[in-house]
This record gives sequence, C-alpha cells and structure tokens, in this order.
Amino acid sequence: MTIFLTLVLAGVSVGAVYALVALGLNVTFWTTKTLNFGHGSLMMFCAMIMVYFATQGMALTLAAVLSLIIVGLFGIFIERYTVRPALKTNNSMGWVVSTLGFGIVLQGVAAKLFGSQAVAFPSILFGSEDFITIFGLHISLQYLVVLVLSVLLVVLLEGFLRLTRWGQAVRAVAHDPELGRINGMPVNIIIIGSFVLSALLGGAAGLLVSQIGGTVDPAFGFNLVLFGFIAAVVGGMGSSVGALVGGIALGVISKLVGGYVSSAAEQPLAFAILMLMLAFRPNGLFAQVEATKA
Repeated sequence: MTIFLTLVLAGVSVGAVYALVALGLNVTFWTTKTLNFGHGSLMMFCAMIMVYFATQGMALTLAAVLSLIIVGLFGIFIERYTVRPALKTNNSMGWVVSTLGFGIVLQGVAAKLFGSQAVAFPSILFGSEDFITIFGLHISLQYLVVLVLSVLLVVLLEGFLRLTRWGQAVRAVAHDPELGRINGMPVNIIIIGSFVLSALLGGAAGLLVSQIGGTVDPAFGFNLVLFGFIAAVVGGMGSSVGALVGGIALGVISKLVGGYVSSAAEQPLAFAILMLMLAFRPNGLFAQVEATKA
C-alpha cells in the first residue's frame, strides 16, 4: 500500500508539471486555434537565461523575473512571424511547421550561446533535500509547489475568463474573431497577449521543472511538451480544468505503470492513451461543444 501511495503522489506531482505545460498550450488555442510546438524550447531558454544571469552574480529572484520578461517578448515574435503569416491562408497548417522550426532554431541558439552540455540549475524556493512527511510518506516541497501553482493558475485563468471584461473579450475572440473586430474589439492585441501569456506560462514551467531536475540543457523540454499536449487532448483543448485533470491523470497512470510494470512503458502508454482519446472522445473530457456557422 505504501508503494502504491508513493507512486500516486509522484504521479500527481509529475502530472502537475504536465498540466502547467498544457495550460500554456491552451492559451494560444483559445484565440487562434493553434498550438506552439516550440513551447518546450521556450521553457528551456527561460531556464538557460536564468542560469546565465545567476552565474553573473545577479540575485535569483531578479534573474527569474528578467528571464520571464525575455521569454514573454519571444511570445510576440512567435505570433507575429510564425503564426500570423500561416493563418492568412484559410485552413493552413503551416503554423505547425513554423512553430516547430522556431523551437529547433531556438535550441541551436541556446547551444551556441550557452553550450550543448547540461548545466546545474540553482534552487529558487526549495532544494531537492526539502521534504515534508504526511502519513509516513516523504513528499518533496518542490513537487508540492508545482502542484499548488498549477491549481492556482487554473483558478486564476478561469476567474479571468469568466469574471473580467478582458476575459470575456478573449472568449468572444475565441468564438468569432471577425465579429469581434466588427464590434471594435482589439483582436490583434488580445491574440498577441495570449501568446505572451503562453510564453510566460512556459517559462515558469521551465524554471520549476529545471529546479526539480537540478539541470537544464538545450534539449530540455521536448518530452514535456509531448506529455503536456497529450494532457491537453485528454482534458479537452482549451479547457483549463481539463488541462489540470488530464495532466494529473496522465501522471498518475504513467507512474503506476512505471512502478508496477516498467518505466520504459510510460511513454508508449501515454501515446496509447492519446490514440484512444482521439478514437473515442476526440474533444476530450471537458471540452465545450461549440456551435459552428454554416
């Protein structure tokens, strides 16, 4: 029983990381129905920049804030130069290639600037040795922080969308951007803002995950984006609650299979879950049914 609870707790913690990544992917899906497949590279670059600033003697808090600002600016670049041109052609999927290409280029830039080897990441909040004990189980404070932040971000995003004027504008643009333009909404600003927010969420996830792992390298983030994408599909693309539930469910199932069967089966299982969801419930668990115009 102790092993089972340990695996479940580990799965919840890892699933919270997947949920953070899925939230970042969902934000751009709301406004443009696109996904940034270079999201993992933004996570990596944010962590690498912070390590560089920290090695130059900058305070960790200031280094984290400055690295997030830089990554947020990348969000503007992604929308303006990789997604917007592709969307000018109706039903174009060119944004898949362009965002993926941007991620590959960013990996190359990071390798050139910071080297291709893994570098140590500093402890921002808690170290790997910081634990709390609940019912005899040791729980890492690092994972607990990620879980709390994931739940908090879901609550904040849902509150923003439902209770604020800008949130209602985002929902309106998601439903019909052309109608939003006719009604005088700053559609372009809303779309750019969604990409900046997505980049910030990705950067925050990169900082948190790097702290847990203790290192970061230019290849960091690719697997996390895959699992985050699966979590978003399972929960329902565009659903904040679905991202959290899908991420935690995926994390728990993967860890249980890894603990009782083999850790090598975790990734194939995740893709099997993705295929099953696409076959039997392609809209996900929490997706909202939207009316379409004929």
